[in-house]
Amino acid sequence: MLSLKDVHSYYGRSHILHGITLDIPAGKVTSILGRNGTGKTTLLKTLMALTDRMTGEMRLEGADVALAPTHLRARAGIAYVPQGREIIPDFTIRENILMGAFARSDGKREIPALVYELFPYLIANLDRPGGVLSGGQQQQLAIARALAADPKVLLLDEPNEGIQPSIVEEIEKIIIRLNREIGMTVILVEQNVSFARQASHQFAMLEKGRVVAAGAIDTLSDTLVHRHMAV
Repeated sequence: MLSLKDVHSYYGRSHILHGITLDIPAGKVTSILGRNGTGKTTLLKTLMALTDRMTGEMRLEGADVALAPTHLRARAGIAYVPQGREIIPDFTIRENILMGAFARSDGKREIPALVYELFPYLIANLDRPGGVLSGGQQQQLAIARALAADPKVLLLDEPNEGIQPSIVEEIEKIIIRLNREIGMTVILVEQNVSFARQASHQFAMLEKGRVVAAGAIDTLSDTLVHRHMAV
């Protein structure tokens, strides 16, 4: 589905990712793990062409997208739910969701049926400003906005960070459902190892901008977690 080969990524003169080689299989969940500051968010931003520069090879379904700008990667089927959600607080829930639809390759500007099914609270409150929602509800809105793009690959950057416990479980179930029932390919940056093990098929561990361990999720040992994630 998505493959990276010897990818380096930069913010200005700062060299953040160093020679990332990674294969993301279609229809699977891949968790990106590691301590804070190891390059996990930068990896997702690199996939969306949101860093200053990248070198190396990036292919989506075999097509070379290494030089494609952000909007063309979105049109090609990559959707991003950033850390912090980044909804527009003065826009209504409806307007926030429909922003994602502008990335659709078929030109449709509508809320997909999947959003109606997964997020009944949002649908019941489409005319409310996004800024009045709780943090967890805003995270649901950010996921709904990404789904409105009809993506092939969904990038999620710590979707449960700062979310009230009552909604964390809902979001976790939605992520698993998107993959298991709909077959969506998901790349998940996650600090919760328990959830990563539950949701993922494979993992990649980052340390100082490099992949230091990767493989099937059942090979994510406590020793690896302690070595690369313990504070």
